[in-house]
Amino acid sequence: MHKTNPLLVGRCRDLRRRGFTLREISKLIKLPQTTAYDHISDIPSSLELKERIRIKQAKNTQRLIEFNIKERKGRCVYGRVVLKPKGWTPELIFLASHFMFDGEIQTHSCIYHNRNKALINGVEFLMKRVFSLRPYHWVNKETGVHRISYHYVELADYMREKAEELKKYIHDASLSEKKIFLKAFFNDEGSAYFRKKQKRRAIRGYQHNLAILKLVQKLLIDFDINSKIDEKYKEIVISKKPNLIKFSDNINFSKGVYINPNRKNSIWKKKLEKREILNRIINSYKK
Repeated sequence: MHKTNPLLVGRCRDLRRRGFTLREISKLIKLPQTTAYDHISDIPSSLELKERIRIKQAKNTQRLIEFNIKERKGRCVYGRVVLKPKGWTPELIFLASHFMFDGEIQTHSCIYHNRNKALINGVEFLMKRVFSLRPYHWVNKETGVHRISYHYVELADYMREKAEELKKYIHDASLSEKKIFLKAFFNDEGSAYFRKKQKRRAIRGYQHNLAILKLVQKLLIDFDINSKIDEKYKEIVISKKPNLIKFSDNINFSKGVYINPNRKNSIWKKKLEKREILNRIINSYKK
């Protein structure tokens, strides 16, 4: 609704021209930053605004440096306690998986970046729900990649431990939990590959960590989906109609996860959901 409301769009654009930052516009209009960005991305920042942002970033950097010095033992200062759920929940599996795949768990931060706003919004929503934390937002205007980051030592330590624990836990987890893990992997790392003339159809998942690819392959077998691992190109490949149908029925890509139509090797040249491409691949087989 917000995307098509001309009054909201007009207010966003007016505030931007008056020198407000993306965060300030989001707060005033009460829109997600990713949505507000779509309305103002074509308006260049003024020199005054750039200087304001530079000064603010410098202050934030200094504050984080001072904060990190206090956090050397991995503890948050008073008033910044991070919740630490003990058991596994679907929400925690979702978050740990995404930080493992298209994210980073650094010494003092947890970062997630993706071009698809549906995935960014999903991680942000559950981080607020599970940990009561709000992120810092950043958008690469050239690539359209969004990044959200959480700068808490305790969170980074906790999420690092949970990510390692998840690799063991997921082996004997329920099918519904394994589905969350696999969907996160293919949403972040996967693509639907279709070359009709060459009759090449497949779902591919890229990951430099061979152990993760082997884990994904094992979990796919639990859904009766066969796959192959190409160690040279660091990818797992699902091909043949029966396997693609099972993937579509049991795992699939999430709604709102799109391909990048601007890639030089893109055959579609338009914005399409990955699940729609998978559906076209399956329908391309002769019945």
